[in-house]
Amino acid sequence: MLDPRDRAIVRELQGNIPLVPRPFAAIGENIGLSEDEVLERVHAYRERGWLRRVAAVLYHQAAGFKGNALVAWRVPPEGVERFGRIASSYPQVTHCYERPALPGFRYNVYTMVHGADEAACQQVAAAISADTGIDEYRTLFSVREFKKTSAVYVGRDGQASTGW
Repeated sequence: MLDPRDRAIVRELQGNIPLVPRPFAAIGENIGLSEDEVLERVHAYRERGWLRRVAAVLYHQAAGFKGNALVAWRVPPEGVERFGRIASSYPQVTHCYERPALPGFRYNVYTMVHGADEAACQQVAAAISADTGIDEYRTLFSVREFKKTSAVYVGRDGQASTGW
């Protein structure tokens, strides 16, 4: 069960994390806790399986990345771990994950690649292909972004971040 301090931390983590050198100190200051207490609790949430990750959301277009591609790869099951390590080591790759292949679309690993333009994304995909030996892939470029929001916890009373 979450106590009031936990609820306050969850509320802070659901919003934008402060863009300062010590964001957890700023969060603690906002809610009357020390940086160490915030960090201890966040680590405990992770250990208990309550928190998977704390992540930044990059607005690619606003940051100057005009090329954004989802690259779908056909990777043999025994090579997925190796492929993932190599592909995710590229700084242009922000996401790398495995999904079951589907009938008619036999790709099972996906990378999100960002670059200055589509050609830059194609170059990264070609480099990943060369480094991994996986040459069966499709590059799907973003046309527009529909939604980019963080998850918000809704309490038992149906209110976001309150009542729990």
